[in-house]
Amino acid sequence: MRINKPWTVHVWWPIFVAMPKMLKYLVEHPDKGLLGYQQAVLPSPMIVQYWRSFEDLERSARNRDDPHLEPWRRFNSRIGSSGDVGIWHETYRVKAANIEGVYGNMPPYGLAAATGVVPIRRGRDSAAARMGITETDHPVLPGYLTSAASSAERASESGARPARHTCAAPTKVLQPIG
Repeated sequence: MRINKPWTVHVWWPIFVAMPKMLKYLVEHPDKGLLGYQQAVLPSPMIVQYWRSFEDLERSARNRDDPHLEPWRRFNSRIGSSGDVGIWHETYRVKAANIEGVYGNMPPYGLAAATGVVPIRRGRDSAAARMGITETDHPVLPGYLTSAASSAERASESGARPARHTCAAPTKVLQPIG
């Protein structure tokens, strides 16, 4: 969402408060397919969502009984092309085997928060090796090398996981495409 005319609070406020209601509903109904999301307010309100499948996203967006369709209609009829508020959606359909995220010394975030994490296996220090592109592992830099005790201490103090984790086997969580 981009607020193009901040002084028109009466125009953009209903849009701003509609999304948290939608997210609350989706979290309370995991069968709808939302796996997780991340929010940011600055520089503009933004939400990144992770869905089980594109079909679940489509079904939820178009379902008359779910809380998305009516606010979408109101936005189009009240604001339309006025320019007061901008919205955008980007949808990426990605095969589950073609994704990864690496998280070191921090709590799960983004995709890992939605799907979980697994330790990086020995001999899989490069992204190409973890993605199955090559059997030869040639990382540019060495991975995090920490003792189990110091890693566990840091994790418990900060809420972070021990160093060197990647997304949980997404093929088991996300439905593969094609």
